[in-house]
Amino acid sequence: MMQKVNNKLIVILGPTASGKSDLAIRLAKKFNGEIVCADSRQIYKGMTIGTAKTSETRSRNPRPGLGVPHHLFDIALPNKPLNVAIYKKMAEKTIKDIQKRGKVPFLVGGTGLYIKAIVDNLQFPKLKPNQKLRKKLEQKTTKELFIIYKKLDGQGAKQIDNNNKRRLIRAIEVCKITGQPFWEQRQKATPLFDVSQIGIKFPKAELKKRIGKRTNKMLKQGLEREVKLLVKKYGWTAVLQNTIGYAEWQKKTTKKKLRELIFLHTIQFAKRQMTWFKKEKRIKWINNPAQAKKLIIDFLD
Repeated sequence: MMQKVNNKLIVILGPTASGKSDLAIRLAKKFNGEIVCADSRQIYKGMTIGTAKTSETRSRNPRPGLGVPHHLFDIALPNKPLNVAIYKKMAEKTIKDIQKRGKVPFLVGGTGLYIKAIVDNLQFPKLKPNQKLRKKLEQKTTKELFIIYKKLDGQGAKQIDNNNKRRLIRAIEVCKITGQPFWEQRQKATPLFDVSQIGIKFPKAELKKRIGKRTNKMLKQGLEREVKLLVKKYGWTAVLQNTIGYAEWQKKTTKKKLRELIFLHTIQFAKRQMTWFKKEKRIKWINNPAQAKKLIIDFLD
């Protein structure tokens, strides 16, 4: 069995609220697997309710026989952003370690760039941050940053998440320092793993219903308290300001309006995620666990 799975990597992806974590845990238990985070927000400590971490995700390393080991969750602080290049290095090391132990790594999340970085072994430009430029760009809105980036890298503008302020700032920074389009500098290298990408897909109405239920659950679980504790400890960091479920609390409003904003922003985010994933033709889309099990059995054989 170890020989067969030695270089295998299973990716479970999909839009927010599609049930990736729950499905991945079920599959990992069945196929002797361990879970590796591919969510750019679940990597942060303290951001638990707002990022929908599961109970197993929170425990990360349960006692043998009681759960599935989880990796790369809660590895960074909200006031110390972790970029995709650093994440990639950590994820590759973790995946190889899981494979060496004869187990199957499951890369799970909805952050398209994180997944693509591992699947395609993307090579990122190695440049030190220009703090003076970053400080200047931080004063601008995401809309203004996207306009600047589009002028510098038209092709990259078609791919980047135009609502991700940190990513836009980094892309502009690389363009201005190197004088070359950012997107062209992210080259693919020889893939490190034999990968099967499985995506969870729901009809829009069903996904909307799931997002609504999850929003209500987060608020009942104490999202407001979590946000207040994080802001008290770290202040309104860039990570918190750019994360749905947290950013909405910056302005005082009614609980009803707040819930509506989180719900709306999450739906918009899910749409952006699917726009990214639809460009990836290697993803095998499923709508029930049985389909995923069959795909994995065929892949491991």
